[in-house]
Amino acid sequence: MRMEVSLRRAVSSDVAAAAELWVRARHQSAPAIPSPAHTDGDMLRYFSDVVFVNSDVWLAESEDGRVVGVMVLHEGWLEHLYLEAEWTGRGIGARLVELAKGLSPDGLQLWAFVSNAAACRFYERHGFVAVEQTDGSGNEEHAPDVRYLWTAGQGSQGPAGPVSLTT
Repeated sequence: MRMEVSLRRAVSSDVAAAAELWVRARHQSAPAIPSPAHTDGDMLRYFSDVVFVNSDVWLAESEDGRVVGVMVLHEGWLEHLYLEAEWTGRGIGARLVELAKGLSPDGLQLWAFVSNAAACRFYERHGFVAVEQTDGSGNEEHAPDVRYLWTAGQGSQGPAGPVSLTT
């Protein structure tokens, strides 16, 4: 039986559930993405003191009330998008990305780790274009990453032809 998932804006009482999901998803994603640069406790405080104060947080919630996905938007940036591992491949990430696009019609940017090939393919399928690649010296994990950009005119399939990355 497939459980339905609803998307809703997070409220302050969701801080712990959102931060805990982020931590679990990051650990579940290893080794495709590097380990977090901060402790699990630091991330709970970060979500409480920074993310929930300054950003637009959305949750994917199963019909039994379990938080299975979290998305964080901040000033045209898709800062975080994580799902519980067993909930991937069900279209939830696509629904969250479409929601983000609707909330940011002027465009969205995001960073993804180069090593997370599945995430890079996911964003490219949803119309994001790689516009910059780094050696990772500018991020906390010191892992190579790629900046993606989506603009409304690109549609959901992205532009035709190859994209060259700048360094």
